[in-house]
Amino acid sequence: MKKLLSGVVLTCLAVGAIGLVPVAAQDRWDGADDLPVNPLACPGEEMMAEGEATEEAMAEMPMYDGGQPTNAPDLAGQPITLVDVPKLIGIGYFAATTQGMQEAAEELGNVTVTTDGPTEANIDDQIAFIENYIAQGVNGILFAANDPVAIAPVLRDALSQGIHVIGYDANSEPDAREWFVNQAEFNGIGKSLIDQLAAEKGEDASFAIVTSTFTTPNQARWIAEMQAYQEKCYPDMTWLSTLEAQEDNTLSFNQATSLINQYGEELDGIFGMTSVATPASAEAVTQAGLCGTVAVVGLATPNAMKPYVESGCVQSVVLWNPVDLGYAAVYAMRAVVDGTLTPDSTSLEAGRLGTLTIVNGSEILLGPPFVYNMDNINDFDF
Repeated sequence: MKKLLSGVVLTCLAVGAIGLVPVAAQDRWDGADDLPVNPLACPGEEMMAEGEATEEAMAEMPMYDGGQPTNAPDLAGQPITLVDVPKLIGIGYFAATTQGMQEAAEELGNVTVTTDGPTEANIDDQIAFIENYIAQGVNGILFAANDPVAIAPVLRDALSQGIHVIGYDANSEPDAREWFVNQAEFNGIGKSLIDQLAAEKGEDASFAIVTSTFTTPNQARWIAEMQAYQEKCYPDMTWLSTLEAQEDNTLSFNQATSLINQYGEELDGIFGMTSVATPASAEAVTQAGLCGTVAVVGLATPNAMKPYVESGCVQSVVLWNPVDLGYAAVYAMRAVVDGTLTPDSTSLEAGRLGTLTIVNGSEILLGPPFVYNMDNINDFDF
């Protein structure tokens, strides 16, 4: 459907509320921070030769900006005990990262990892779990932050007590952890999502977003990069609104249904920014009888999306392998403790994943996003 270009409309929503409450449009929505955006090249644009791009990236590599533990014990080559505190437990995504952590621990043979955390994506509860494990005494903390700023003080406390700290999936302020294992660079995710919508619904599609919260760090950055890339490469697309739904299946379904009811034929696609929001949005589109009319593109685990892909209601799911993400985080922690991953490092040797590149000062890059579709989704089980 051809649409006139309209401004970006944001929708602020109290947790648990279902109605749409528009607020004033703004030039840029960048969630919880003011970091610059860096949209990638549009399809068909001439790209630099790979060698030139790599050389330029190395030249622009920022200095290490992570934190360091105080008087951490020398445990190189010795058994270590870690705790993993994700945003929440009980959902498939973090069950998959936990699986990867256990696989890495088994391979390494001298690492024990326990996953524990809140059953809802609540930052205060997450902080309480971390405080408890600091008090118990562990050698390292792995985390996926519900809020990058609010979690930082407790992580700095862990560092001050000689406990190693590594993030994955959702970052904290850099100095509150040593390294962050980034599943994919934010601009790569943004490009992949927008390109998928353009392929399915055209370069003038109108879309809305269902996310967790506006302060969840990775989702806020993905949305900021999505906007920058869309405005650069698909200026005739229209961003209708963005709704919060926590990590709650029922609320995500209700928010997607609200978008369908609010925008009617104007709505071409819904982006789900979480492994809960995407299948819930697909279910809302299915129940509304709009498969093929309203596209659902988003980030989710394959198992949750298989019914919708197999029915033809969803054509593509953008993600990475969360099993590999958890696996890489444990290898990073082992390397930090052993002294082989230092602020001067430019890469990490991560077992079956091979060599992972360090980017942005203190981030370990898992790799580019992966697109699951009808051809390959049944090859994965998580």
